[in-house]
Amino acid sequence: MKPDFYSFTLPKLEQFLEEIGEKKFRARQLFKWVYGHKITNPELMTNLSKDFRDNLNNIFSFELPEMLFEKISVDGTRKYLFDLGDNLSVESVLIPGSGGRLTLCVSSEVGCNLACKFCYTGKQKLKKRLSAGEIVAQYYQVSLKLPEDLKVTNIVFMGMGEPLDNPTAVFDSIDILTDSLGFCLSRKKITVSTSGIIPMMPLITKSGTRLAVSLNGSNDKVRSEVMPINKKWPIDQLMAACQEYTDATRDKVTFEYVLLKGVTDSIEQAHELYHLTKRIPCKINIIPFNEHPNSGYSRPTDKAVDKFQNELIRLGAHVLRRKTMGRDIYAACGQLTTAQKSSNKELPV
Repeated sequence: MKPDFYSFTLPKLEQFLEEIGEKKFRARQLFKWVYGHKITNPELMTNLSKDFRDNLNNIFSFELPEMLFEKISVDGTRKYLFDLGDNLSVESVLIPGSGGRLTLCVSSEVGCNLACKFCYTGKQKLKKRLSAGEIVAQYYQVSLKLPEDLKVTNIVFMGMGEPLDNPTAVFDSIDILTDSLGFCLSRKKITVSTSGIIPMMPLITKSGTRLAVSLNGSNDKVRSEVMPINKKWPIDQLMAACQEYTDATRDKVTFEYVLLKGVTDSIEQAHELYHLTKRIPCKINIIPFNEHPNSGYSRPTDKAVDKFQNELIRLGAHVLRRKTMGRDIYAACGQLTTAQKSSNKELPV
């Protein structure tokens, strides 16, 4: 089986080419063609020798996962389903924002091991950790589909899966996406979200990307109920790891906090959340729960959400209410899965 070109960082590509007897500088040429010019047909790579061009398709696979559908929300959010083979698929979401911002939410796994109780993906057990190429391909395919006057401005690793459960592929994909010879994205425009795999969190610091933490509980009792990972790495350890990140990077942490009716939305918990995070440079995104089948949880009323947010603001927190995007097409936070695949076949690309 030929190696997937999109899984090679530039240094790994240089090493691979040297190992098969090719010149190291060919890696830079290939990065420019494939990522800079979006050309994957070797015949069009005119500065490569004819022998090398003729052999390229025997060395690498340049095939991208098939985009099975694009589904568009009433608010402009777009959800994509990609075929990974072996009857597996994965979703990505493109979210429009103010000032021309287009944020692509990418997935790092099919399913997830962490089983957060409010998350639809968590109900689908881990089936595959994506390769770096399968992560890069989500960005590549969406970029190819966009009109020339639009481009993805930000990437968030907040789709299916826990990014730090698949660290090599995630951080290799970031190296590829930010390489100056390729897509040349800014690392400060990329956010890696984690549920709190603390030993892996220094990798986010090292990568130069932004950190988001899926907190969703203001104390160990509640967080352990909704996020089993908290039993292994409790809140005090998680806060210490966040402090280490901010000390090293001088960047703020984004805390994601899902409001579950009667579980995480009380005024007392707003107070706990403020005191838990007040010493860490941060912003808090509060996210009203996005309901999905058999979740066992309910979305708070708008009045309850406003009350929770206003109390945090009164206390002095930097808090934003995450606007719910793509809820009508199951593209909102916590709603991604591949269980919808068959019902979306009427929505081809």
